[in-house]
Amino acid sequence: MNGHARGGGRPTLEEVAARAGVGRGTVSRVINGSSKVSEHTRAVVEAAVAELGYVPNRAARALAANRTDAVALVIPEPEARFFAEPYFSDVVRGVGAALAETDVQLVLTLAGSERERRRLAQYLSGHRVDGVLLVSVHAGDPLPELLAELGIPTVISGRRSAAESLPSVDSDNLAGAAEAVRHLLGRGRRAIATITGPLDVYGAQCRLDGYRQALAVAGHPVDETLIAVGDFTEDGGRRAMRELLERRPALDAVFAASDVMAAGARRELRAAGRRIPEDVALVGFDDSVVARHMDPPLTSVRQPIEEMGRTMARVLLERISGEPGGRAAAVVLPNRLVVRESS
Repeated sequence: MNGHARGGGRPTLEEVAARAGVGRGTVSRVINGSSKVSEHTRAVVEAAVAELGYVPNRAARALAANRTDAVALVIPEPEARFFAEPYFSDVVRGVGAALAETDVQLVLTLAGSERERRRLAQYLSGHRVDGVLLVSVHAGDPLPELLAELGIPTVISGRRSAAESLPSVDSDNLAGAAEAVRHLLGRGRRAIATITGPLDVYGAQCRLDGYRQALAVAGHPVDETLIAVGDFTEDGGRRAMRELLERRPALDAVFAASDVMAAGARRELRAAGRRIPEDVALVGFDDSVVARHMDPPLTSVRQPIEEMGRTMARVLLERISGEPGGRAAAVVLPNRLVVRESS
């Protein structure tokens, strides 16, 4: 029997126990590193494990270590927005790529309604996942605090504030927006409007701050009538654009804080008879598939969204394993402006 189990199959825990002359529970305790085993017994069991070439079952080992080998990607947005916004699918792709190298299963959860959030809270309370990736969190969302209370390792994409307490991965929203506005100024545009994202999202607030900062540095006073609040949806972009045209019909450029809102703004500009870029230059944010397929193709700030997803997953796996010397608590990745015909 040296090196092989009876019948040539994979050795079992029972066979190790029989070889060592101990009970099944004793073998299990030795394999899981329990201190409640004498040195002599440990040595006998380890010798039997080595002789038989026993490999512990991964699921059983995960159970013994109180691990599920699963992580949840939680997006607190309604289903309609998840499918309409390419940002989310790019994050999923990046997370999936990082986890593909591991045995960890990804659980995707949308929690856009109060009922879905209650159900999610119940699910997470049962410790059915080892960790959580949180994307697109609005200020005041109770989920991060719940996860902290439950002691579930969590990484957030898109910090809630400058003082974010959770490990986070973000892109440099302020610098990206400032670059977009500098580009428009460099094109000779002077009445530059912006359509913001929802301002209870810290990233949207940072993009507005970048817009303000670029104008101030260039010596242009910020005109509040050129700022309209949107919601990262196409309809929201269209409504905000209509509002801006009513207030400031002579505007000559628009920086939209997402490509999807820029698509809505473009529809409204066309309806109002404005040519892009001759009458109004247009810039978006994300450099998603929407930007490349617009007519004319959209100048946009490229976020490394897939890389953000990959980085989030890696940071979370380090947290779950308690890896010493893991990544910094806050990772900020650079953006860059991709110039196309819309500006």
